[in-house]
Amino acid sequence: MKIGVFGLGYTGCVSAACLAQLGHDVIGVDISYKKVKLIETGVSPIVEKELDAIIQEQVNEGRLKTTQNTGQAVGFSELILVCVGTPDNGRGDIDYKQIERVCGDIGDALRDKDEYITIVIRSTILPGFARSIVIPALELNSGKKAGRDFGFVLNPEFLREGSGVYDFYHPPKTVVAALDKKSENVMEQLYKPIDENILFTGIEEASLIKYVDNAFHAVKVTFANEIGRLCKELNVDTRSVIELFIRDKKLNISPLYLKPGFAFGGSCLPKDLRAVTGKAGELNVNLPLLNSVLKSNAEHIQYAYRLIKKSGKKNVGFLGLSFKSDTDDLRESPYVSLVNYLLANDFNIKIFDSNVKITKLVGANKEFIEKSIPDIESMLCDSADPVISESDIIVIGNRVTDYEKALKDMSLSKKIIDLSILNTTSDFNTNEVDYEGICW
Repeated sequence: MKIGVFGLGYTGCVSAACLAQLGHDVIGVDISYKKVKLIETGVSPIVEKELDAIIQEQVNEGRLKTTQNTGQAVGFSELILVCVGTPDNGRGDIDYKQIERVCGDIGDALRDKDEYITIVIRSTILPGFARSIVIPALELNSGKKAGRDFGFVLNPEFLREGSGVYDFYHPPKTVVAALDKKSENVMEQLYKPIDENILFTGIEEASLIKYVDNAFHAVKVTFANEIGRLCKELNVDTRSVIELFIRDKKLNISPLYLKPGFAFGGSCLPKDLRAVTGKAGELNVNLPLLNSVLKSNAEHIQYAYRLIKKSGKKNVGFLGLSFKSDTDDLRESPYVSLVNYLLANDFNIKIFDSNVKITKLVGANKEFIEKSIPDIESMLCDSADPVISESDIIVIGNRVTDYEKALKDMSLSKKIIDLSILNTTSDFNTNEVDYEGICW
């Protein structure tokens, strides 16, 4: 293909050079005369392993050229990658000036181009920006319609500085959001040599994923550093602890616990987290991330309470009460906390959990629930049917097959609030009921 790459910074340089190496004819565009001239002479304007050699080779082969002329690049290209920076504006917000200017310039040049061209945004942008600013800028300046007269794609990049060339050829994932099928096919053709498993998604989802990735990476670094500080003050071998930690690929380094749902609870997580942060406090070791976890967990319970409260209805039925499925453990269950918030605000509660029988609870579990909800027996039902029939709002907690049929048969006038980790939308047509998930 003939490809224009707008922005010859880190992402643009790597992309332009590697695409040329794959056999495409590439023209790089930048407002910086110095960058354009460096590449023109076969020199990389950034420090990146292997990049100098690739640029030199591709310039010599005639597959990589540069220009400062937007019209020349748009006229040349079948496909355009926009790779300009979206830096911090100094106030914590994104500065979109570069991408707005570039898209306006591309739109102006599109006005005189008859051939179909696909515009791909590789720059990191927040959800909403593509539809509210980028696409309108292209359409207004070109007089054409995205998805009809030209293609539009969001294709976030996942290139790490220092290993950008390697990451280009070995991407962790390739995410594409296209407005039209023709552009989807173009992207499949583009990435087929390096990744046949393209992940197609929506515009907003593609916009957010890079931010989600980087937020998680920041959390991981911060978590490791806080554990390191604690280990040092406890005179514990940090390297040994972390080596033991990362050996667990079942729970620790895995997709487990990364599906949004309700708050955590039980006899282990809250207790052990308090123990770690408490000990750190004794040692005067400040652990802001770990200290905030229980606060964040409590806020998630409050968020669920607000979802219920805004309905204006007072009769609430709970399907599930224990802190997770397949157990009768009620200790520090977030559902128990939520019930308490509702009771304190004059809601009427009915509960069914096939694993929870008051007469069978013993020890600390029995003591906890009797202290937390003294009138729990009056709220518990023997099946899901009375909970559903006597409630206006049905709160789905733990997933059990005992109530799935009852949910399907329930009155359409009732509201479902789903707090379960597993999305229950497969159980019924959410278009036919008043359904709201806590995270979807």
